[in-house]
Amino acid sequence: MKPDLRRRLTAEFVGTLLLVATVVGSGIMAERLSAGSVGLALLANTLATGAALVALILTFGPISGAQFNPVVTIADALERAIPWREVPAYIVAQILGGIGGTMCAHAMFSLPAISLSQHARSGPAQAFSEFVATFGLLSVIWGCSRFQSSVVAFAVGSYITAAYWFTASTSFANPAVTIARALSDTFAGIRPADVGAFVLAQLLGGIAATLLFRWLAPGLIADGTTIVVPHRMRRRIESPPDMG
Repeated sequence: MKPDLRRRLTAEFVGTLLLVATVVGSGIMAERLSAGSVGLALLANTLATGAALVALILTFGPISGAQFNPVVTIADALERAIPWREVPAYIVAQILGGIGGTMCAHAMFSLPAISLSQHARSGPAQAFSEFVATFGLLSVIWGCSRFQSSVVAFAVGSYITAAYWFTASTSFANPAVTIARALSDTFAGIRPADVGAFVLAQLLGGIAATLLFRWLAPGLIADGTTIVVPHRMRRRIESPPDMG
């Protein structure tokens, strides 16, 4: 494996770990401090997640593109920004990072490392919510990265913050995060039996948004950089030295 790819995969692993640790950990803290108010707990969980997303994208974007999401990685490959041969490694790094994030959050709050969630999130409305949430997320990424790339981190963080509240599912919009949250029987959890429908809806939503923006913005396809944040490190490492 090339050193640059190892660096990108490490960034995806650590970024996804910190993202899930934020989602799960803030959910645990919010539930403990909210005195039984589900709305207040959700608000605290929402604000922590949105803020962390902005910070993590700004931090890891120049290294790996700050995808942290298998749907984003697949969309990236569909637009030829990364080769398909790298997609499995990215997805594995994201899933393992997500699981590590759940375990990290549990350790911080003295909970068992893994506890299968009992939080039911089933039914057509929940699945459709995940389709809408992921469709919107990829639309924000595609539109901002093509026209206003400097604001992607803030746009993504803002969208996820809002989507927590306008979707019935509270906007997971990420298969790696969904899998990781199934391993946490806490406020942010999801029953393992409900994961499949969520992941399918997320994939369909991401692909639909990608196809829409191929039509909305023809000719503005990816140019070899990742779609969330152009990762300058890869270009710097792979470009031959200037011998002039």
